Amino acid sequence: DFSEDLDGRSATPAKGKKGKKAAGEKGKGGKGAGRINGHHQENGMENMMLFEVVRLGRSAMQSVVDDWIESYKHDRDVALLDLINFFIQCSGCKGVVSGEMFRNMQNSEIIRRMTEEFDEVTQDPQWKKFKSSFCEFISVLVRQCQYSIIYDEYMMDTVISLLTGLSDSQVRAFRHTSTLAAMKLMTALVNVALNLSINMDNTQRQYEAERNKIVAKRANDRLELLLQKRKELQENQDEIENMMNAIFKGVFVHRYRDAIAEIRAICIEEIGVWMKLYSDAFLNDSYLKYVGWTMHDKQGEVRLKCLTALQGLYYNRELNARLELFTSRFKDRIVSMTLDKEYDVAVQAIKLLTLVLNSTDEVLTPEDCESVYHLVYSAHRPVAIAAGEFLFKKLFSQREPEEEGAPKRRGRQSPNANLIKTTVFFFLESELHEHAAYLVDSLWECGAELLKDWECMISLLLDDPLPGEEALTDRQETALIEIMLCTVRQAAECHPPVGRGTGKRVMTAKEKKTQLDDRTRMTELFAVALPPLLAKYAVDAEKVTNLLQLPQYFDLEIYTTGRLEKHLESLLRQIREIVEKHTDTEVLEVCSKTYHALCNEEFTIFNRVDIARSQLLDELVDKFNRLLEDFLQEGEEADEDDAYQVLSTLKRITAFHNAHDLSGWDLFTSNFKLLNTGIENGDMPEQIVIHSLQCTHYVILWHLAKSSEGSSRKDDMVTLRKQMRAFCMMCQRYLTNVNTAVKEQAFTILCDLLLIFSHQMVSGGREHLEPLVYSPEDSLQSELLSFILNHVFIDQDDDTNNGQQDDEAVKIEALHKRRNLLAAYCKLIIYCVVDMKTGADIFKQYMRYYNDYGDIIKETMSKTRQIDKIQCAKTLILSLQQLFNEMLSELGHGFDRSSSSFCGIKELARRFSLTFGLDQVKTRDAIAMLHKDGIEFAFKDPSTHGDGGPPLNLAFLDILSEFSSKLMRQDKRTVHMYLERFMTFQMALQREDCWLPLISYRNSLQAGGDDDTMSVMSGYSSRGSSIRSKKIKPPAATAGTSAAKRKLPEGISSSSSEVWQQSMQTPVMLPSPHLTSTAMRDPKRGRDDSFMGVYPLPHDQQQPHQHPQHHQQTSQVTWMLAQRQQEEALSLKVCFHICLMFLCCSRRGTGLMEEDEEPIVEDVMMSSEGRMDDLNEGMDFDTMDIDLPPSKNRRERSELKPDYFDPASIMDESVLGVSMF
Repeated sequence: DFSEDLDGRSATPAKGKKGKKAAGEKGKGGKGAGRINGHHQENGMENMMLFEVVRLGRSAMQSVVDDWIESYKHDRDVALLDLINFFIQCSGCKGVVSGEMFRNMQNSEIIRRMTEEFDEVTQDPQWKKFKSSFCEFISVLVRQCQYSIIYDEYMMDTVISLLTGLSDSQVRAFRHTSTLAAMKLMTALVNVALNLSINMDNTQRQYEAERNKIVAKRANDRLELLLQKRKELQENQDEIENMMNAIFKGVFVHRYRDAIAEIRAICIEEIGVWMKLYSDAFLNDSYLKYVGWTMHDKQGEVRLKCLTALQGLYYNRELNARLELFTSRFKDRIVSMTLDKEYDVAVQAIKLLTLVLNSTDEVLTPEDCESVYHLVYSAHRPVAIAAGEFLFKKLFSQREPEEEGAPKRRGRQSPNANLIKTTVFFFLESELHEHAAYLVDSLWECGAELLKDWECMISLLLDDPLPGEEALTDRQETALIEIMLCTVRQAAECHPPVGRGTGKRVMTAKEKKTQLDDRTRMTELFAVALPPLLAKYAVDAEKVTNLLQLPQYFDLEIYTTGRLEKHLESLLRQIREIVEKHTDTEVLEVCSKTYHALCNEEFTIFNRVDIARSQLLDELVDKFNRLLEDFLQEGEEADEDDAYQVLSTLKRITAFHNAHDLSGWDLFTSNFKLLNTGIENGDMPEQIVIHSLQCTHYVILWHLAKSSEGSSRKDDMVTLRKQMRAFCMMCQRYLTNVNTAVKEQAFTILCDLLLIFSHQMVSGGREHLEPLVYSPEDSLQSELLSFILNHVFIDQDDDTNNGQQDDEAVKIEALHKRRNLLAAYCKLIIYCVVDMKTGADIFKQYMRYYNDYGDIIKETMSKTRQIDKIQCAKTLILSLQQLFNEMLSELGHGFDRSSSSFCGIKELARRFSLTFGLDQVKTRDAIAMLHKDGIEFAFKDPSTHGDGGPPLNLAFLDILSEFSSKLMRQDKRTVHMYLERFMTFQMALQREDCWLPLISYRNSLQAGGDDDTMSVMSGYSSRGSSIRSKKIKPPAATAGTSAAKRKLPEGISSSSSEVWQQSMQTPVMLPSPHLTSTAMRDPKRGRDDSFMGVYPLPHDQQQPHQHPQHHQQTSQVTWMLAQRQQEEALSLKVCFHICLMFLCCSRRGTGLMEEDEEPIVEDVMMSSEGRMDDLNEGMDFDTMDIDLPPSKNRRERSELKPDYFDPASIMDESVLGVSMF
């Protein structure tokens, strides 16, 4: 269609039919030589059609149109024919309208003929700019013809009639191209009408001016000339209006609701241009209603065009009065489009509402505005920025004008003070206090000057309120500090908050300079103001936490260059006091990070900060050691105050150890002693144990960091190895603690340590760390798995968290914690720290806990498959086996296979199968091993009812069949052979319900592959089609037998009993390898099944060649086969007589079918050729050609009764699903 044509997939240039010249071409030397249908071309483009000239784009459009006008003046029929072919060929049609067709046929007949010859071609790079050239050509054509040709009642009437007919075509490309051409033609005519209107007004003013002159000075000739000119202009105006009405009613009214979204979008886009260009004629409700109706379009592209068209109208405030009725009727729809599922539409809807807000403040209600306000917190940044601009216009447009010449007011008295308060009030009323960064980012582009007025913010926090001014409440001060921190972060980092940005972009030189200036200014302001702010809010943990993050964005060089050392001393003093006052973990960690940011060796303030930090840590460690010694000596007599003192000091040390290396203070010994005492006594407070475990973990990691750098000695490595192993054993002992929080902490730390000290730590040139590698013992792996099963895979109701489970937030937090625990353990599986088989206990929970942990388990399966496909497959089948055993223990061996438990296992197997993807080659070995393990499991436990009953796990084959579709065709044969090794002769004969899993599994292996257990009739069908296709030749060793067969009628083999015996032995499994199906196959099949190497026979089923009961079993089988052969011989006689009757009927019917020599089997094989070929490959029969009757044509055959000997009937699925037994 034209959307593809104009954007790069149009048709190749149309050429005239063979033996004809293209329309408009003249013979050599004719008057049209060197012209396009009679008009001359420059740049060597002689004898090219108009379509070719515009397509190539080598000439200026002005000259192309001028040449066409010259041609039109010379011979308007030839030029107009070229223009018609231009529109036809622009649609991608190869057909050409000839001069005879143009003279003698109506437009509808021409369009019908072109539709028959329509044939689009593929993409070509030269079409990328053709759409713009096409639109430009139409615009220039009308502009150049506006003074004469368009009024000749020939050219425009013909073009409009053609485009109207094409726009009603069922061919999408014709409809699309003609609609675009008509809409651009209409736009060009609107410009002409606008010029005519202006000229008429000018002429009318000149006429009035001349007529108002006194009689002596009045020029009657001029008056007569002006009257004549006004009359001509009015006639032209009427003519143009008639043309526009014809296009609007003939094209627009029908195509603005076309089935194709691109066509609807073209119409709406252009009507917006008309209303904007010629508002006097088009900007009324008669035309606006089309835009309003189309705002409900299902396609976002069309809705977007509606909004952009309206934006052009609302931007001009002079047009607002004409839009009042439209705004009142469609305002609600525009407001609702701010929540459009298409983000581009939502952005433009918000921008349109901003324009409406600028035009009049009374239209939008508070409810309308609030629906836009909350979008400043949207994760989609363009939507949030548009909403921020709307919010800024609405709330901050009423700024107090500053008096000229008056000194600029600062601080609380600045004009921004009230605006900042308004921002705070809005933030609090939105009740999304955790998203201040999103609010700041939304307002940053339109209100950066306001948000970077940090001097005013500081004044609002520190200075006393002015007389009559209301002071900020505690809640408002907290919000202001949070907003102030977010503005500082935005200015220093120059990128949006997490979840909004699409990645860091390259900053321009201007942005880098602005960033540097902002960092300098904020450092100068807050270096002075931060200590008094900390002193004022020292006891408020939330305010202090935000204030202490400010130094992380400072330019620390300013402390030296700006001579601000005394303020640095004051800051360090305030931080020390906060550390001593607070025990909140978040506050202590922020203090630790602030010290870390200030302790930068690149700046001269490092020594001063380092001394203050060391003094603080010395006091904390000394206090901890002293308190701990007294606490441990008191034992059970220790009171709560002593425990609180130990805990608060340990919290401070742990928070600092996270960001600072405290290896100089021997913290491992004291913490290990504390943990050991907790194990021995069992009454250690929960929080003390948790923080002690965390602190010891940091000790180990800091020692490892030193060792990784290569700066540690050999003795340090030995010490680290001992401490790490001792700490892991300690964590393992805490896994059995009665307190859940302690167990979770120990588990998390254990998983981290096992991952860090795994075999992968020596990669990347760190072989010197090999002595530190630690692999968990089986007992530890078992305990970790037990923890996961007992603490992660539980129901919500079972996870009682201090009786607060009714609170939804607590439930979400508990789920998040369990997800972290599961992810920590899954990492151990992925990095091969623990045995991959342990993942079976995780994978089997995939369906039951899909909503909570489905993504984690699925990612774990994906990663393990990348590491080892075969081992992953064995793990998956192991998880299914575990579920199957659990079901048997619960329901017993006589369970119902329609039970929910069994169906759940089958559904899980199906989900597992889907994770293998579509590439069977990549997963070939894994799927084969999965089937091998599944078959062995199904036949592992024999029946408790003797030899006649099914194995206890036979129903597992029903589950295993879910993976059969992932097997390649040749592998299905191999798996089927492996299955036969486990089957006895009696198993192959069973048809009871308890044997259905075996039957269905065998059928799943035979679908699409070789069916070695087909029915007799299927065998005959296969042999017949096999010989017809000449794919299997009789072996030379059976030549004598083949000669004997020819004594029977054609199509019937005399060695049927031999063939049947051979077929019967396929599924039989006997102790002797001489009687197995594998041994009976010829060498060729053995070579084809080389993949059998994946399936070695289990040791417990490998039999020696000289079995004691071999002869007895063989004689029993021989007797059974003899009995079967007698029955089969009788059936063969019946079959033989039926075939004779069939052949006779065939000979009688040949007279009716002599003209069709194709046999029926070939006709049917068109749909089942692949399946028949596969069956033929598995047949080793010695057969001969069977002459089947020629097939009838489809009409004759449909009138006949069904032919039950037709291979189509024999190959019916119901027949294939039944075994010969």
